[in-house]
Amino acid sequence: MAQSTRVSILGKDTIVVGYNLVDNLVKEVLTDLPSSTYVIVTDTHLADLHLNSFVTAFASHTAATDASSSTRLLSYVVPPGEASKSRHTKAAIEDWMLEAKCTRDTVVLALGGGVIGDMVGFVAATFMRGIKIVQIPTTLLSMVDSSIGGKTAIDTPNGKNLVGAFWQPSRIFVDLAFLETLPEREFINGMAEIIKTAAFWDEKEFERLEKNVVEFTTAFKNRNAKTGHVDLSSIKQVLHDLVVGSIKVKAYVVTADEREGGLRNILNFGHSIGHAYEAILTPQILHGECVAIGMVKEAELSRYLGLLSDSAVARLTKILVAYGLPISVNDSIIRERTHNRATPVDQLIKIMAVDKKNVGSKKMIVLLTAIGKTFEPKASAVSDDAIKFILAPDALLDSAGLAKDAKIDVIPPGSKSITNRALILAALSSGVTNLYNLLRSDDTEHMMNALSNLSGANFAWKTGKSGEDVLQVSGHSGNIIASGDDIFLGNSGTSSRFLAAVVTLAKSSAKADNVVLTGNARMKQRPIGALVDALKSNGAHIDYLETVGSLPIRVEADKHLEGGRVELAATVSSQYVSALLMAAPYASSPITLALVGGKPVSQPYIDMTITMMRSFGVDVTRSKTEENTYVIPSQAYVAPAEYVIESDASSATYPLAFAAITGTTVTVPNIGSSSLQGDAKFAVDVLRPMGCEVVQTETSTTVTGPSRGTTAAGQLRSLPLVDMEPMTDAFLTASVLAAVATGTTQIIGIANQRVKECDRIAAMVHELTKFGVRARELPDGIEIEGRGSASVLQVPEDGVWTYDDHRVAMSFSLLAVVAPGKVLIKERRCVEKTWPGWWDTLNTTFKVSLAGSEHATDQQQLSIKTKQANNGRSIIVIGMRGAGKTYFGGLIAEALGLKFEDLDWSLENATGKTIAEIIKDQGWQGFRQLELDVLRQSVTDRAYGFTFACGGGIVETPEARDILTKYISDGGIVINVHRDVKLIMEYLSVDKTRPSYVDDLFSVWQRREQWYSECSNFLIYNSELENDNQITKIRKSLKATLQLITGVSTVHDDILRKQRSFFVCLTFPDVTIAMPDIDQLTQGSDLIELRVDLLQSAPNKSTPSLAYVQEQVGIIRKHTSVPILFTVRTISQGGAFPNEAVDDAIELLLGALKLGVEYLDVELNWPESVINQVVAARGFTKLIASNHDFTGSWKWDGPEWQAAWQQVESSANWADAVKFVGFANEGLDNYKLENFRSTHTSKPFIAINMGKKGQLSRVLNRLLTPVTHPLLPAKAAPGQISVDQIVQAAELIGDD
Repeated sequence: MAQSTRVSILGKDTIVVGYNLVDNLVKEVLTDLPSSTYVIVTDTHLADLHLNSFVTAFASHTAATDASSSTRLLSYVVPPGEASKSRHTKAAIEDWMLEAKCTRDTVVLALGGGVIGDMVGFVAATFMRGIKIVQIPTTLLSMVDSSIGGKTAIDTPNGKNLVGAFWQPSRIFVDLAFLETLPEREFINGMAEIIKTAAFWDEKEFERLEKNVVEFTTAFKNRNAKTGHVDLSSIKQVLHDLVVGSIKVKAYVVTADEREGGLRNILNFGHSIGHAYEAILTPQILHGECVAIGMVKEAELSRYLGLLSDSAVARLTKILVAYGLPISVNDSIIRERTHNRATPVDQLIKIMAVDKKNVGSKKMIVLLTAIGKTFEPKASAVSDDAIKFILAPDALLDSAGLAKDAKIDVIPPGSKSITNRALILAALSSGVTNLYNLLRSDDTEHMMNALSNLSGANFAWKTGKSGEDVLQVSGHSGNIIASGDDIFLGNSGTSSRFLAAVVTLAKSSAKADNVVLTGNARMKQRPIGALVDALKSNGAHIDYLETVGSLPIRVEADKHLEGGRVELAATVSSQYVSALLMAAPYASSPITLALVGGKPVSQPYIDMTITMMRSFGVDVTRSKTEENTYVIPSQAYVAPAEYVIESDASSATYPLAFAAITGTTVTVPNIGSSSLQGDAKFAVDVLRPMGCEVVQTETSTTVTGPSRGTTAAGQLRSLPLVDMEPMTDAFLTASVLAAVATGTTQIIGIANQRVKECDRIAAMVHELTKFGVRARELPDGIEIEGRGSASVLQVPEDGVWTYDDHRVAMSFSLLAVVAPGKVLIKERRCVEKTWPGWWDTLNTTFKVSLAGSEHATDQQQLSIKTKQANNGRSIIVIGMRGAGKTYFGGLIAEALGLKFEDLDWSLENATGKTIAEIIKDQGWQGFRQLELDVLRQSVTDRAYGFTFACGGGIVETPEARDILTKYISDGGIVINVHRDVKLIMEYLSVDKTRPSYVDDLFSVWQRREQWYSECSNFLIYNSELENDNQITKIRKSLKATLQLITGVSTVHDDILRKQRSFFVCLTFPDVTIAMPDIDQLTQGSDLIELRVDLLQSAPNKSTPSLAYVQEQVGIIRKHTSVPILFTVRTISQGGAFPNEAVDDAIELLLGALKLGVEYLDVELNWPESVINQVVAARGFTKLIASNHDFTGSWKWDGPEWQAAWQQVESSANWADAVKFVGFANEGLDNYKLENFRSTHTSKPFIAINMGKKGQLSRVLNRLLTPVTHPLLPAKAAPGQISVDQIVQAAELIGDD
């Protein structure tokens, strides 16, 4: 067996690792495990790929030994996937083996991944009380994990692997050649287990994994276009060594503790929490992916308990991300694959309670003290409170438990500002720099990832002399290469600005001739325009890809800075200046940088950059003749051998302020008066004037706060006026101290804080108000009226919102510590940007009582927010002149018991002039101002009890548009009355009561149409009323629509109270055809389902236009008041709407909500973005979460429907009802459905089977059964029957 490696387990060399082992594998099995019968069990996918090679090898070797007549090879193939790991499959295999007359000498070969290995292993353990098994793992995960150690199991409805046995395989053949056919995601899935083993056992192996990231990921991404296979030759030996290394660890542990008495538990690092996530997220999220998330959480738990460093957690996180593994359930790929399925903390804790490692009620988790080391040689007992805090998104803070005379040393993480500058400078240098005390945070990880992606530097971690983590940076002398990948920078403003300048050095490659910098939604709002303008003025070619002045930007390669004079506006951000300074040495000629437009903001950060550049060999000189002007030479940076990064002075303000607000003593031993950072002056310039005792040396700062008490001597003093321009980031810390100080504090010089992670000034004012603190915004600062004592603070009812801003979160955590009650800090994880271990420091060092909390999800909040009835609030009606605003405005007022007022009439009455006369006297501009004044006065003075119809041109005025959109955001209703534009133009061509339009009518309509849409949250389609009967019906349907959008509709409650309810499915391409028979079609039905996917498509499109759909709803409402169920059914769910037309679907679904439809069908397989937008805009429309299986492969007693229901309960809390539609292949399927229905009752449930054999399920279903009608052109689904047929059948079977 050439080039194979044997590994011993339990004293036997039974594990074989190598390439292309099939032939020798068969030979060894026949020789060493003789039997009359060999059974290969595999799945259908693997059978197609590999089964023939085994059959051929068996035939060849049995023929050669004359054993062909006495030895037989049988094979059994099961469906792929977790669903096969069940009692049902196990029993089927056993029954088949008995029928095939298999005896106790049978040898079973499990050919497959973890599902096959676990399930077939359990078969071997129990068949005839135990037969031999050979494990032949085909996935990386099963090679290094499930195939080794003898654990076998099947899943049950109560959880994974809960029924099984220990049964050691006679042989394990790890044939790495199988990985050539392994999909990329499965490879990444397996890497989680290899990383896990190195993380708890072997740091050297961990380092090897770090070094081989690029080779591995490149190999598994480069696939043969025809076969999808990969060529492993480039990583063959490294892969072999990593797999063998991982297997040896598991084999050693299993040998020492076969039955999992203690040591073997350490193999479960990442699994305790990972399995809990897997129980909720399966089958969409794989085992290794869940373990990766579990590893991060358990590492964070170790850090929270004071066992593990920030850098170790960051290192683990970085390698998982590097190999493409998720690190959080909030990762976009997880949210997308699970359709934003929730993972409630209480549910996770409940699942963990049945973990096999637990000792009674104690939860056992593997804790780390370093990479490669565990806290104990086994899993350790951890409290539920600690676990819950790590899992929860929010923190509930209580008072600190420190004595007043406590003296504490705290070393904050490395400075983010210095770290990011050091990374840039080291990368641009020639040579190797060892960086000490590097901050490991989101921002710095984005910076490192970007520089790696651009081939700007190589990074490697090593251990320093004192055991500290040291980053070794091998700089590439400014050689930046365009990689072809977008550089994602999250919400890292520092990275985006620094890199915007650095990537102007980029050279084109075979992959790309440009570099794209992008970020998250907030980053796309933050300004970068002044810097881009300066770079472009000096030769760079940069384009904005979305909003002008913000990311994303595209920087053309090979268009470098030219040198010479560059003028830069530095009044917004000093980071613009630092970015240009650092990139300037590689310009074609020296650069003279002139800062214009006023005094530069945050001068200390500019000085910091210049000082650091000097450490890397470049001297920047300040002009002696021109103010705020710098000369940067053209020369290469030279790497210093070592560079020590100071702790972050901005972050240091928090522990120092903790001393101030609690009356304790805190020392930061590595930041003093000689610091590069302006915020180092915070203690002297802010805390000392506020009444604290401050002792600052060159290298340390100690603060003792005034003793807490009721006397003035024990209180913090206000700062009547303090200019914090040299330390703007620290103003948030000062603000929370000012809140409990005596008197009023004014902080100025902080205008740049409006364009940070959020508008920090506005955020502080808003959140301080929740504590009962009066604060107001100043043009460049904030004013705060101190309460004089923490004891009089209010406790925010709904907690503190952090705006995804680390400094907001850390600042308010200080105020929470002294508030007279528990304070909730929401989205606490934002602190990971600069101080990932902040909460751990509060807990372990400052003895603050912390608890995990979980507020409502965004979808839950949206549901709650929208469920506020209108309560008589005035309604505004807008739309084009001639659309019918006055007519429908009157109907709206009549339906809701409001007074009607046409604002044009009001204007005429107020001025005593007609509109035409006003325009003649004052011009259009004067008229628009008067129109605006009337609107403003109306919404202010008559906020309740009215319906206002605005003039058609109200939206021409930006201020009026602002009033309308704000009215909506404050919960008001603005209705756009829409009419076919041709009919409007016909009307206006004969209406002479208003002056003629300056532009042609169609141009006016085109211009305004978008504004009408943006300034309204509901739309009424004015379908021409032709007779009194239609007017009567439109009054009735309009009233029903208005009851829905104002929150007083009882349609849903009425349906739930009924014994039986139905909806008829319209299957016309144009509903106009159905209107003559609409009363017959809807007889007995509670809803009309408008199947939008069946409507005729727009020209040159495969989907109907929104305008056409609006017209169709208008036609329905003109003829009937039966409520509407709006459905866009995709092809994958049995409809006709293209699966890929997501943008069209969003437009139609949101358009339906704007039309005020009573029900909306929401497919559970829509992307998260679609569902979130629908939920956000739902108003009072009821949402039906639906899932359809047209293949008939999902079984009501199988895992698929159970997983779908679990998805509903965990992530579709927004659903008002659930609709599951399966397919009946036999009558028994209907009874299985009813059993499923009887055990799934947490939400109103529509459950039916399609097909003729499924018609019984339609009779047994009582809630909103979909029905057809003889007058319809086609049934919406196979097996659909009418209301009459269901009623008759129900009577016959006694179910009426």
